[in-house]
Amino acid sequence: MYIERTYRQELTGKDLVSFEVKLNQSDLFILAERALSEQAHNSLAAHRRLVEEYIKRHPEFATTLKPYSAKEKPSAIIREMIEASAAADVGPMATVAGAVAEYVGRDLLQYSSQVIIENGGDIFIKINQLKKVGIFAGVSRYSGKLALEVRPEETPLGICTSSGTVGPSLSFGHADAAVAVCNSAILADAWATRLGNMLKSPADLKQALRFVKSKPEIKGVVLIIADKIGACGDIKLIQSS
Repeated sequence: MYIERTYRQELTGKDLVSFEVKLNQSDLFILAERALSEQAHNSLAAHRRLVEEYIKRHPEFATTLKPYSAKEKPSAIIREMIEASAAADVGPMATVAGAVAEYVGRDLLQYSSQVIIENGGDIFIKINQLKKVGIFAGVSRYSGKLALEVRPEETPLGICTSSGTVGPSLSFGHADAAVAVCNSAILADAWATRLGNMLKSPADLKQALRFVKSKPEIKGVVLIIADKIGACGDIKLIQSS
């Protein structure tokens, strides 16, 4: 299933160069101080290969919807996926988009002091100037009207979104957007998935926000379902221009 990624236009970066890198299911939109397509492609291929080879040896890693125990000493990306998914009580593949964004982003910081990687709504961001990240929430009336203001000193940061109404990713909830902000895109992806699963109706918003306040590793969240919205944490929510 293909979803036109018009929300990429909401990523602001007039001081940065934008380019895309695609490989199999991965479709990265990247902002950096210069075009780094070759470096990004090589990084993406290397990290995808580690995940794919692990899955070949341990197919259950790709299918379980519960936290997973490593069957061998894993590579760093697999280990971080396992740890983040265990923290959020989801399966490890719930973190794969954030993990790819995080690892490619870390690699590109060798060549550019500012890097933004967007991978299917999951973002790794390291910046030197104030930026805003728009929130896409499908047909919700809030979609495209709100953004997170991100300060340079907060980064690197992970900003990830799960949705039960947009895109092909598996969700057991009905959130138009469950946005989680963490110090890692891998952890943010895991928590976005967990929160998206929790939101089955607007009545679940209050409970989800109370739950978030008990999780110090979550810097903040924005939760949108139908005509309701909730937010909490150390984040600044602004109008998108």
